[in-house]
Amino acid sequence: MSDSKVVLVTGCAKGGIGYEYCKAFAEQNCRVLASDIPQRVPDMLELNSDKIEILELDVSSDESVSLAVKNIIAKYGHIDILINNAGIGSSGPLAEIPLDTIRKAWEINTLGQLRLVQQVVPYMALRRSGSIVNVGSVVGKVPTPWAGSYCATKAAVLAMSNTLRVELRPFGINVVMVVPGAVRSNFGSNSMERLANYDWKLYKDFKESIVERASASQGSKATDATVFARHVAKKVLSPRPPKQIMFGHMVGLFAVLSWSPLWVRDLFFSTRFNLNKKV
Repeated sequence: MSDSKVVLVTGCAKGGIGYEYCKAFAEQNCRVLASDIPQRVPDMLELNSDKIEILELDVSSDESVSLAVKNIIAKYGHIDILINNAGIGSSGPLAEIPLDTIRKAWEINTLGQLRLVQQVVPYMALRRSGSIVNVGSVVGKVPTPWAGSYCATKAAVLAMSNTLRVELRPFGINVVMVVPGAVRSNFGSNSMERLANYDWKLYKDFKESIVERASASQGSKATDATVFARHVAKKVLSPRPPKQIMFGHMVGLFAVLSWSPLWVRDLFFSTRFNLNKKV
């Protein structure tokens, strides 16, 4: 496996898309480093194989990221592909959601990606090769009610990726933006768990709608995570990786909404999420 590509994936606990990315890249004969925070490592043990190695990595910690990357370089000499997948939901009305909750989402979803980029890029630049894959969301382009905090973290990922793609070109590094639609995972249930502690004041009459939004991506038509991960892996490993990979249920709807006048978008979302009534 000396000529295998070394792939680092963040946020790989079982039940998430990261777990499926690891299997998809291993199927393509890559050497995969599957990472997550220490308390989630037990959820990943089934991944352990001759092609997948598990390691602790907390994307919100400078020290953890630096140590993990240095250990990978010491063992394998290089990182060919970084999959910036780690992320958490952040649901609730922006006028009430606690700033600490928003900070945590930004620390993981946005700064977490940049933290990895800053540690990995110097090694890729030395070799004049590598691919950075940043995972965004359709809601980074078209934000929705009850998830403004999460949407903003993904909008920032989109902006950073568009910048990095041009800034890293002189060093032979590809930047790929993954824009998932609705993909089946435990993301919705995790978001709903975090919501359970909130007692909204201004928005107490909208509680059901807020909870429903947290799991909106997990409907019966959501794209299977295995199918999604395999599609991404094949695109990323192609000789000329695309700048953007949009895939999954509802990407068509969000593409239409992104081109729609704002009044159309507002009407759609206010109707969809029960915001077309006066209180």
